[in-house]
Amino acid sequence: MRISQLEGRRVALWGWGREGRAAYGALRAALPAQPLTLFCDAGEAAAALALGDDLLDAQTDASAARLSAFDVVVKSPGISPYRPEALVAARAGTVFVGGTALWFGARAEPGEIDGGVACVTGTKGKSTTSALIAHLLRAGGVRTALAGNIGLPLLELLDAGAEAWAIELSSYQTGDVAAAGVRPQVAVVTNVFPEHLDWHGSEDRYVEDKLALVTRARPAVAVLNAGDPRLAALGARLDPETRACWYGREDGWHLRGDVVYRGGSAVLDAREVPLPGRHNLGNLCAALAAVEALGHDAVALAPAARAFRPLPHRLQELGTREGLTWVNDSISTTPHATLAALDVYRGRRVALLVGGHDRGLDWSDFAAAMRARPPAVVVTMGANGPGIHARLAPVAGEGGFLLRGADGLEQAVAAAREALAAAGRPGSAGRDVLLLSPGAPSFGAYRDYVERGRHFARLGGFDPEAIAAIPGLGIASANPG
Repeated sequence: MRISQLEGRRVALWGWGREGRAAYGALRAALPAQPLTLFCDAGEAAAALALGDDLLDAQTDASAARLSAFDVVVKSPGISPYRPEALVAARAGTVFVGGTALWFGARAEPGEIDGGVACVTGTKGKSTTSALIAHLLRAGGVRTALAGNIGLPLLELLDAGAEAWAIELSSYQTGDVAAAGVRPQVAVVTNVFPEHLDWHGSEDRYVEDKLALVTRARPAVAVLNAGDPRLAALGARLDPETRACWYGREDGWHLRGDVVYRGGSAVLDAREVPLPGRHNLGNLCAALAAVEALGHDAVALAPAARAFRPLPHRLQELGTREGLTWVNDSISTTPHATLAALDVYRGRRVALLVGGHDRGLDWSDFAAAMRARPPAVVVTMGANGPGIHARLAPVAGEGGFLLRGADGLEQAVAAAREALAAAGRPGSAGRDVLLLSPGAPSFGAYRDYVERGRHFARLGGFDPEAIAAIPGLGIASANPG
């Protein structure tokens, strides 16, 4: 759908976060005489009305009846289309569309391939992979945009000129690409495991929505992780016009020990790349495969990965305080991600902080892993903290780790430091690790994972402003700084 097709129709916006404001800006710029209704909370309504737009009506009652009164509702990504009121309105004929679909609709006709566009999704690794794609392309002098779910709505760059696009998409947005009908040149999926079940309603629906980027959006090339069982089983579900490009296996980009290979040729010593953990080096392989699928010489560009600046809140080492290395992995919102974080610090004494918003995920595999390779201390916190604590209590003695509980992050940090002191003689200065890798979202206690990570930094005496910037966001011809 194009924005121009909304002219003269009954149009509403649903949501007034950054994506909602970007949608409003794009619609108002293209349709200055179009009446718009905004559904949002009372505080957001006051802010929106303060813009002085006489054609904007802000309302707080996003009921099924009110939504059904509109032809089109431009929905922010965080609002699930599976909510009862949205389903009722959709059955009544209301079309729900996201900003991602409007962006693609402005670039090409349905069925056409949008050249130079690489969309990236995955339960974990999508931000790092997107940023790596942009970094590598810019190293080759390509004017590249880094945008999407990573922190810059596509509609804020609607009229921007770029030769290539590295676009991160959440599972909330992948269906928008398919809905637009425009085929991205490249679509990358790093992995798929349960996440966001409260938004999608079930694990099966989450998987289907996630995979829509390569099944229903019909990219020219689908870059897929051969090591992920759900992706490896895709097979005939890909459109006949989509070419599968696998990474993580010997005929493509993959790791052998500490070396990145392209097929049978060694390309790069991975120890020279500032990415913690083998899972992040897998993201590098995904990025290199995507760069190649876009038509660039990935082998020649691979050495530029040595200058990549890792993203904040992702296994981010803040520094050392009183012999403890503080690690901010606030982006971790699944037990799987927490286990990957622990693997990075294997061999060091770790106090792990886990828990947050209860999304209904199963922590039994995590508890089983704690029998084999536990940290020294686990502190549970947040809404699902008691449930995690109950899972871990039977295995704490067998695994040989101390288990503590806390209400919030501040109490969890204090409990972790106290437990580490009780666990015995500390390691050499900076060898002990205080690891915030919650395995759960931050909703309720914090606005988002960024606010949670910033609070963690403050508790350690670190400057939260200095840790928060995402390098390379927006459009650039060369890598910043």
